[in-house]
Amino acid sequence: MYAISCVIFAGGKSSRMGEDKALLPFSSYSTLAEYQYTRLLKIFQTVYISCKDASVFPFEANFIEDDKKSDIYAPTAGFVAIYKTIQDERFFAISVDSPFIDEKIIAKLLHYDSDNVDATIAKTPEGVQPLCGIYHKSLEKTFQTMFNEENHKLGHLLKNAKTAYCLFEERESFLNMNYSEDYKKALTLIDC
Repeated sequence: MYAISCVIFAGGKSSRMGEDKALLPFSSYSTLAEYQYTRLLKIFQTVYISCKDASVFPFEANFIEDDKKSDIYAPTAGFVAIYKTIQDERFFAISVDSPFIDEKIIAKLLHYDSDNVDATIAKTPEGVQPLCGIYHKSLEKTFQTMFNEENHKLGHLLKNAKTAYCLFEERESFLNMNYSEDYKKALTLIDC
């Protein structure tokens, strides 16, 4: 098990899905969030769920809630809250809607990461995967500034930070469930 903390980002609006995808049933679990939390606890010693409101989740977990006064549904809100909560020098970030990011991918990212960068992020033929990677404490002030300025583009942050990109050819492993068709496809893959 890895000592680095893992944070599952589950505070998005899910506007393309039409309902909160973190709360959709997945595999034998009542929610996708619980599925992710349970499987990642087998890989990491500590797992958190970054969210807007922990009370919507029907299971016990380590939750990190965004600032209650904020109505921003963007990862930047999560990053600000995470940096205030955990004091680690770095943490692994993963989106709740990426249930096929496996230990092999995580191990490669951790191996590729170094103290000389601000972030180590997965990159696939489809592009950069900002919510699959390692973020360092060195970005804390940048995230706070972005949040204050209502700039929520992770791609912009990564372009302007010391970012290492780790290349992956796998496509299905990086399936994001943004639309109901993606969710249906993921349900067929989980039993494979």
